[in-house]
Amino acid sequence: MKNIAVIGAGTMGNGIAHTFAQSGFNVQLIDISEAALQKGLDTISRNLDRMVAKEKITEAQKNETLGNIITYTDVASGVANADLVVEAATENVDLKLKIFKQLDDVCTADTILATNTSSISITQIAAATSRPELVIGMHFMNPVPIMKLVEIIRGYSTSDDVTKTIMELSETLGKVPVEVNDYPGFVANRILMPMINESIETLYNGVAGVQEIDTVMKLGMAHPMGPLQLADFIGLDVCLSILNVMYNGFKNPKYAPCPLLVNMVTAGKLGVKSGEGFYDYSESRKAEKVSKQFAK
Repeated sequence: MKNIAVIGAGTMGNGIAHTFAQSGFNVQLIDISEAALQKGLDTISRNLDRMVAKEKITEAQKNETLGNIITYTDVASGVANADLVVEAATENVDLKLKIFKQLDDVCTADTILATNTSSISITQIAAATSRPELVIGMHFMNPVPIMKLVEIIRGYSTSDDVTKTIMELSETLGKVPVEVNDYPGFVANRILMPMINESIETLYNGVAGVQEIDTVMKLGMAHPMGPLQLADFIGLDVCLSILNVMYNGFKNPKYAPCPLLVNMVTAGKLGVKSGEGFYDYSESRKAEKVSKQFAK
């Protein structure tokens, strides 16, 4: 397995492309937007620059990694010689089903199709294809180049050979793959999202403020990041989407999204990506922080 196609140049997609390219794979990064592709490449280049500055890689290794990536806006061209396709599009079931139906039509018969979905049924996605035995979940963690875990999710029909291949491939990337079964939220988000949702409920009910809630979880539970800050980092729209998938999948009220989360997403307060969520990430706020640093 040498040629890897990645669908989507956003946060997860460019991170996945970066990781494969740095490990010596030929990567075809695909997005419908040329601007999104350029933004993705710029992000990869900046992240590699940080690694060079920390002396984790050399300038030559950075250039080799970037040289391993080719971009495409046409899916059929981008996946033409792919051994594996990793889909990293928006967490929307209809979009993913559409993508996998298209991939099934244009990929070679033995191409493995993986999805980076964090909650949507692998079995449902696989059913959109004529090759359900070759469809599997590869749920990378953000930021992909740094985080070690990859959840490997078997659909109902995923073959043993494909599971073994993807587990071994993940190890060649320096990751730690963990095999899980196909239920809403899998393991990571089935545990994480109710905690984030309960943190939002705690804020919504006036028990404590944003910083107080995050401080309790950081200092009291040894979490590196508070749950509300983490929600901002993930994207509040993504959190809402995952909670809805679990709520609809289990029909259990404990997964029902907090009204505050619903309202914030409706208002466009999505976290880091929009410049505001539970915290302020706007340019004016950044400028204020810089001014305070110089004042010291």
